[in-house]
Parts: sequence; C-alpha cells; structure tokens
Amino acid sequence: MTTKNKYFSFNFIVKFWIIYLLFIFSIVLIFIGIANEWLGKMPTFEELENPKSNLASEIYSADGKLLGTYYIENRSNIHFRDLSPNLINALIAAEDIRFEDHSGIDGKALVRVFVGVLSGNTRGGGSTVTQQLAKNLFPRKRNPSILDLTIAKFKEWITATKLERNYSKEEIIAMYFNTVPFGSQSYGIKAAAKTFFNKTPDSLNLEEAALMVGVVNAPTWYSPVRNPERSFQKRNLVLSQMKKYGYISEAVYDSVSLLPIDMSNFGILDHTRGQARYFREFLRGELKKWCNSHYKADGTPYNLYKDGLRIYTTLNSKMQQYAEESVLEHLSLDLQPTFYEHWKDYTNAPFVFESDSVEVEVEKIMDLAMRRSERYKKLRNAEVSIDSIKLSFNTPVEMTVFSWKGEIDTVMTPMDSIRYYKYFLLAGLMSMETHTGFVRAYVGGIDYNYFKYDHVKLGKRQVGSTFKPFLYTLAMQEGELSPCSKLPNVQPVIELITGDTWEPRNASKKKLGEEIALKYALATSNNWISGHLIKRYSPQSVIKIARKMGVTSFIPPVYSIALGSADLSLYEMVGAMNTFANKGVYVEPIFITRIEDKHGNIIERFVPKKVEAMNEKTAYLMLELLKGVVQYGTGIRLRLKYGYNNPIAGKTGTTNNQSDGWFMGITPDLTTGIWVGCEDRSVHFRNITLGQGANMALPIWALYMQKIYDDESLGVGMGDFEKPLHEMDIEFDCEKLNKNHGLYNELESDDVF
Repeated sequence: MTTKNKYFSFNFIVKFWIIYLLFIFSIVLIFIGIANEWLGKMPTFEELENPKSNLASEIYSADGKLLGTYYIENRSNIHFRDLSPNLINALIAAEDIRFEDHSGIDGKALVRVFVGVLSGNTRGGGSTVTQQLAKNLFPRKRNPSILDLTIAKFKEWITATKLERNYSKEEIIAMYFNTVPFGSQSYGIKAAAKTFFNKTPDSLNLEEAALMVGVVNAPTWYSPVRNPERSFQKRNLVLSQMKKYGYISEAVYDSVSLLPIDMSNFGILDHTRGQARYFREFLRGELKKWCNSHYKADGTPYNLYKDGLRIYTTLNSKMQQYAEESVLEHLSLDLQPTFYEHWKDYTNAPFVFESDSVEVEVEKIMDLAMRRSERYKKLRNAEVSIDSIKLSFNTPVEMTVFSWKGEIDTVMTPMDSIRYYKYFLLAGLMSMETHTGFVRAYVGGIDYNYFKYDHVKLGKRQVGSTFKPFLYTLAMQEGELSPCSKLPNVQPVIELITGDTWEPRNASKKKLGEEIALKYALATSNNWISGHLIKRYSPQSVIKIARKMGVTSFIPPVYSIALGSADLSLYEMVGAMNTFANKGVYVEPIFITRIEDKHGNIIERFVPKKVEAMNEKTAYLMLELLKGVVQYGTGIRLRLKYGYNNPIAGKTGTTNNQSDGWFMGITPDLTTGIWVGCEDRSVHFRNITLGQGANMALPIWALYMQKIYDDESLGVGMGDFEKPLHEMDIEFDCEKLNKNHGLYNELESDDVF
C-alpha cells in the first residue's frame, strides 16, 4: 500500500469514528433533551399549537369569496382537507419520501448525509418535512455562530419528535404548508395559491403544485416571476421525483414537463388590487377601531394584521362586480369622452367661473391642489423652500398616469398632471338589500390606485333634488296632502328673518300659473312646489324627518334645503331612501355579519339598528310619488332608453351649475344610489342637458340593475312593492284626474339655492 493510500485510509477511519461518535452523541442528546429540555427553553405543547406567526386577517364576501387580506405577513391557515393531492404527492416525492415511515427524524437520510460528508459526494439533505416544519415554527437566530447552529439543529430534532408524538401526519403536512414562505409577499399555501394562480390550494393542478413545492426551497431564486427559467427547471425536477417514486407516469411527466409556466393570473394580494378596494379600505378603519375595544383571552386587544381574524361581510361578489363594471362602462365609454369633447378648445378648461377673473380663480385651485398633494407634503417635511417646491412642480418628470384605456407612461410637470386629473369625472355607488340592511355593492371611486378618496362613506356633496323626498314625506305624513293634491305652480316668495327674501327658480316654465299634483311636481322636480311645501312645514320639520331616516350630517336650518343645498354622503342617502321600501322602518346599512378568530370561533355577530321613521301608509304613498319620476318624470329614460317597465321608485338630483349628478333607484329588493361629479365643484358640464343626474348617474343604475336582473342566481325579481295591509282610500293615478299630463319633459329643474 502506498503512503498516499495509507493516508487516505487513515483519514477516512478518523472521519468515520468522529462522525459516528457525534451521531451517537446527538441521539443521546436528543433523548436527554426530550426528557429534560436542558438545551435551553424548548417549545411547549401550547406553543406548538399556537406558534407566534403573523396571520393575515381575511375579508370574505357573503357568497364566500375571499375579497382581500390585512397583513404584515400575508399568511392564512388551511386544513389538510383543503390541499390538492398533487401538493401532498409533490412534497413527499421531493422532500421526504419516507415521511409516512419515520417519527420525525429519518435515520436513512442522516446516514446518507454522513456518507456524503465522508466521501465528499453529497446527495441531498437529511431534514424531514417535520424537521422543516419545526424550523419554520421557531426560526433560527440571524447571523448565528457554529454553536448556535448546532443547538438550533438539536432543538429542531427534538421539536420534530414532539410534533410527531402529538399530531397526525395529515396535520403535520397542513402545518408545513401553512408556515412556509413562497415569496411575492405570500406566506403559506393559501396565500401563495391565490397570489400565483388566483386559486384555492385544493384546485391546484399537477404542474402548479410541483411549482409551489419547488419554490419553497429558495423563493427568490426560483421565483416564477423574477426567474422563470430557474423556476421551470425546478418544477420539472419535482415532477421527475414524482415520476421516480410512482406518483405520475412517464407519459404524464413527458407531457406536463413541456408545459410553460403560466403567470397570467399572478397578482400580489394587497389593498391596491382585487375587488371592492374602496370597501376594504373603509373596513380597515372600522376594524382597527373594533380591535382596540375587543380583547383576547390573554387580555390584549386583537391585532388586525397578526391575529388571523376572519371578517364575513355583506357584500355579494357578483353584485360588486356588476357595480364596478357599470361605473366603468358608463364613465369610460360615454360620459368621460363626452366631457372631453364638451371642453375641447376652451382656454380655461375644464373650470367654470361666473366672475371675470377666471385665470385668478384657476390659479387658486391649482395652488391649493399642489399644497394638498403628497409630493408637496414630503418636500415641506424635508424643509425644502416654497420657491424650490414650485420649481420642482413645474419641472417635467417621468410618470405614469391613469386613463380609461390603461396606464400611460409619459413625461409632464407635476402641475400639468394635477390639471390632467381635474378633468376626470368621479363616481360612487352603494346598493343595499331592502329589508336586511346588507350592503351588497360598494364602489367608492373609479380607480383606487389613482383616486383614493371614498365617495360613498367619506365624500359629502350637495344632494340636489334627491333631498326633496324628505320634504314630501313630511307632507304625506301630516295627512292633509296626498299624491294627487294640487298646489299652484307659481314662484313662492319667502321672507327671511334677515329681511331678505328667498325665491327659488325653476328651469321649466311649463304649466305656469296652473295647479299641479304633487306626484307630477316631484316627478318633474319642480322647485316652486318644493318652496311652497317648506314654507308650509319649516326647515326644522324637514330636518327632523331626515334624522329619523338616518341622516346624521349637519343640515343647515334654511329654506334652500328644500332644493338640496345640504352636503350629505351617498351612504346616508341610500339608507334614508331605503326606508320607503322597508315600510317606513329605517334600517341602518351594515357591512359585516360576523367576525371569527383564527380557529373559527365567533367573536361577534352584527345586526342592523332599526328605527320606525314613518308609518307604513306614508312610506307607500312616497313610493307611489317616486314611481312617477320613472313613469313620466326626470327618470323617464329608464323606460324610453333602457326599456324598464317594472315598478321602480326613483329620484334624480342635480346641483348648482351641474356640479353633482345623483340618482336614487328603489326596487322591492334593492335600494341603490349613485353620485357622479368632478373633484372640484367648479369643474362640470356647462349645460343641464349633459350635466343633470338623469344623464350622469341614472345610466349607471340602469346598467347595474340590468346585470342583476339577468343573473337569475341572485334571485332579484322585478315585482311590485308590497301594499299596506289596511286599505287606503287614496287615488294614486293622478292622470285620471288630469288627462293633460301625458309624458313630461325629462329635464329636471336646475336646483339654484
């Protein structure tokens, strides 16, 4: 034997005995550690049951769709039954083929590792799935020493044996998939399946499951988004392991391994993506307040971002989709192009001012918009001078801007971008179920990424003629007037305590001097009749009835509220108008039905508040009045253009200079309100034909409800409103009393306050 061979033989023997003795010593340590836990604080059974991992809180629609999550780590737990068999097979084949046979530590794998170290030819690691789970549950220190790594390894072995003693193999598999990171802000297979494929874990096919199992080894290195070629190779390696161990045939491997990775449904789950973004952001604030006043068993308040709450909302995912589609369809294809054409070649477009100093007024608006911008606030916080800030706002920079045809990469000054966004018509929509108060659709704006202000709950704008039903409710409730009661169509003059007078204007001079029925007056949004009514009943009385119907915002006690001068939210208006269809009972719109903890235990259920605002008879009379709006009044285009013939109660609204367009549509099943307008009230259409609520907001309602009616699975019918149980000796068909009414002009009054 040569000297070289003798040296090699001696070196091999030394290595063998060192590793052998270390192995025996490790086994002894493991059993001692299990018995005495002297290697430092070991995880208790309770800690294994409840690892301190951050669990995302999930928001679900009423029909069971995941709308979004609130998280620090986007992690959600699932059960073994929620896993695709493809995932389980891929994991065992790729990571731990003897998973079913060992008790947490795979002796054969460890021997293979030792032999590899001796021979210098490593053939894979020795960690079992259970050991990897232990490592995931209790991560190692950052920048550990050799001693730290050794102790951590022993702890993982001990934890693995504990896991095997206390949990079934199925539970360990589920816990493993719940704890591994997959990259792209997704932790656990539930979040990963949604992020990468927009699927649930039980629906992942073979190639998707193999990709997910491959990614966990190095989420960034094997990312199918950042490194598709490496990811492709890793996926196929997992597939080859599945073929090797008989989980798939060679024919299946040959076909599936050729398939490209499909990332067409990839989307990081955050608050800027997915359905109901405005709704989810509104809920975030409400839930944070809820968490601060509700406590866990340990006495600490719930954490929205860590405690894995499950929030079940009233939203219906289909109705939400139809609402978002309808807003997009009307604004992008019709109203916004019309607005651009309307303002083409105007010097100060899109601003309208009655004063001669238009340029000065525009400059004030632009300067205010600059000061409200995030760019300005950041520069001021950095103590940049005003002159330097203004210079930066007038210096061209690269930016991406919103358009209805998709994002546009361009170069413009920040001031030009502010002017660019002033052109956009914005919108809000809320739709609630009549009797339950459940909000089924909530659209706070046109695109959350670029227009974050919520026009359902936060925004308050002048409501115009949609306020008039409060006034008419008072008239019906007093009992001295009915839908066909007549008042003179002449301009009222109301003396104010200041000595001045208030004289409302009408856009239309039709039937001047005649007596007209209240139903006709409301249908055509007659301002003079509203003036007569508020003179009779007083502003304070109208405010009182509005309060009963759920309006909480400040309403100035002035006569001009008869025409809608008050600033109210869409949320308040929808809730109030719903009272008519709910037989006079105001039901508070609600958004959440229940909240569960991470284990599925119900923490709290939610029910709406209900208040009797008026008697059933008054509510039905108001429905009859509001039907006239659609039958022959300002909402007649629902019949003439969109072909609706079912009973619909509605009210349009248009404010000063067409700054705001409203439509409230009421059916037996749903009450839906829409607002459309620009960010600044000085930006609007210049004529009432284009700027009235019937043109700006009503078409969205028509498109939305058509989609609702076409979807039979929603069960929304086209029947009539339920009549009161007792008979009412009141005539509703005012045309029988006056044959000359016919079909009326759909232009509503310009509500000048």
